[in-house]
Amino acid sequence: MTDEVLVCREGEIADGDVRLIKVGPVEIGVIRHKGSYYAYRNLCPHQGGPVCEGLKLPQVVDLIGEGGTYLGQRFDEDDMHLVCPWHGYEFHLSDGCHVVDRRVRLKKYNVVQRNGEIYVAVRGTMP
Repeated sequence: MTDEVLVCREGEIADGDVRLIKVGPVEIGVIRHKGSYYAYRNLCPHQGGPVCEGLKLPQVVDLIGEGGTYLGQRFDEDDMHLVCPWHGYEFHLSDGCHVVDRRVRLKKYNVVQRNGEIYVAVRGTMP
């Protein structure tokens, strides 16, 4: 097996979109967000759902005023989350860690950009 798999040419994945690739029995989602690429195994550690096919949403932040007064909510666009479509488990796009329990995480792959092409480093991906 090669160490890198070609995913696409630069710009073929629209910002916010995902491209799924198969490496043997392993499915990997490559996600483009704000010009950067992230790659994760398309398998939620909770119950095996297709996590990379879920929603991509910014973190919801509660706004609390003086004396603990609830002022509403806003989105934190700098902390994008992947939301598993099966049971709503949320993971930080930046590192694949669950938003509450950092011990629960997605299998992350390195993305290599070279000569206008996007590759995923897949050494050791076989289960």
